[in-house]
Amino acid sequence: MSENGSQNMSEEEEDFMDTEDQPPRDIEKEAEDAKNTGNSFYKQKDYFKAIKFYTNAINLLPEKAAYYGNRAAAYMMINNYPSALNDSMKSVENDPNFFKGGLRMIKCYIALGNLTAASRSLQDLKSRDPNNSSSYASETTNINRLKDLEASADKDMIKSDFRRVVYVMDRALEMAPACVNYKTKRAECLALLGRYNEAQEASNEMLRANSLNAGALYVKGLCLFYQDHLDKARQHFLQVLRVDPDHSKARLAVKEVKELESTKQKGNQAFTSGKNEEALKLYRAALLICPNNKLTNAKLHANIAAVFMKLRNHEEAVKECTAAVKLDNGYIKAYARRIVCLQELDQHEEALRDAEKLHKMEHSRESKQRLRDATIKLKMSKRKDYYKILGCTKAANEDEVKKAYKKAALKHHPDRHSHGTDEEKATAEKQFKEVGEAYSVLSDPNKKVRYDNGEDLDDPMGGMHD
Repeated sequence: MSENGSQNMSEEEEDFMDTEDQPPRDIEKEAEDAKNTGNSFYKQKDYFKAIKFYTNAINLLPEKAAYYGNRAAAYMMINNYPSALNDSMKSVENDPNFFKGGLRMIKCYIALGNLTAASRSLQDLKSRDPNNSSSYASETTNINRLKDLEASADKDMIKSDFRRVVYVMDRALEMAPACVNYKTKRAECLALLGRYNEAQEASNEMLRANSLNAGALYVKGLCLFYQDHLDKARQHFLQVLRVDPDHSKARLAVKEVKELESTKQKGNQAFTSGKNEEALKLYRAALLICPNNKLTNAKLHANIAAVFMKLRNHEEAVKECTAAVKLDNGYIKAYARRIVCLQELDQHEEALRDAEKLHKMEHSRESKQRLRDATIKLKMSKRKDYYKILGCTKAANEDEVKKAYKKAALKHHPDRHSHGTDEEKATAEKQFKEVGEAYSVLSDPNKKVRYDNGEDLDDPMGGMHD
């Protein structure tokens, strides 16, 4: 009790009494105000704020079809087509005669690449409003155009014309920017074309929207596979199968990775064990497993070249090295092996061209030395072969050189050809002089070393300056 005998009222009672003085809420007006504010932000292209106020309006009057339609339009402007589709469907559900809602629903289906649903919704809209065909003429055109593009891409895929598929999917995505299937097919073809950075960027974009996107995970695995990261590729393909056990391409890819790794490893073991024919057979079998895997196949060609080098079949080794660099133009080891083989075949100008290219690519101490050696060997190939003139090997000792000289001098001595023709005499005289020239170099230890090193014997600096 208070001093005047009255009891204090509770806060709840005071609040109850205050409400009698408050005017009743006009829900419809509040909803319209929220919608109008949303429209203002929409016109200012501030679509996120527009969505916020359209949502307020929907919360106030959830049965109003137009509010869902407005929010759907805003969602479409920020490329959130799944949310726009849900709102469009809700607007038509609330009011089957809401034409704009039906039209937006078709647009969303097209943007998402769901042509079956788009066609069905279009037929439904036509049946409800047959006299308004001009309003959905562009949607009819887009659906037909996308069907044609899909058919074209499927044919190009069968023909392995991946560049054409990328072009077609780019055109399709102009009309269906949110179609995951189009994006996935495009990214896969980029990987098949060796444009791995672009393919990975496209995959990452899809994964940011959905981290369990099996198609995007598969493309990332494909990029790793084609860049010869076999173990990481296998892990990605297995992750795809955890997300989508029925993903046939990932299942095949896992099989290919395992088979490729196993066959290549067996080839390496055979090579190390000296079983050259078996190694050739295994490496060639590995090449057939995945023809699109250029980097791994380049290594297999280089391995085959190594086997042929071991067998002293340098012509075949050159062919395999050429096949390797055709698949991987930056494959240093293949160029290095081809240089050795070309030199063994006395094709020194070709070897020097490879050495020059390799030095530009690598620019290392090793490549510089390789270039210097190739230059020397080319120069050596163009001078007289004193060992061949005397008929001895490079490993001949001093006595063997002298013995070879006497034999060659006796063979080509002019007195032995005094009864020959003038041409025969001239040839014998020239050969006799060359024998003497050869012996004067190979019998002198200092000159012989310089000659063997490819130095210019007429160079007073001994060929040591660059």
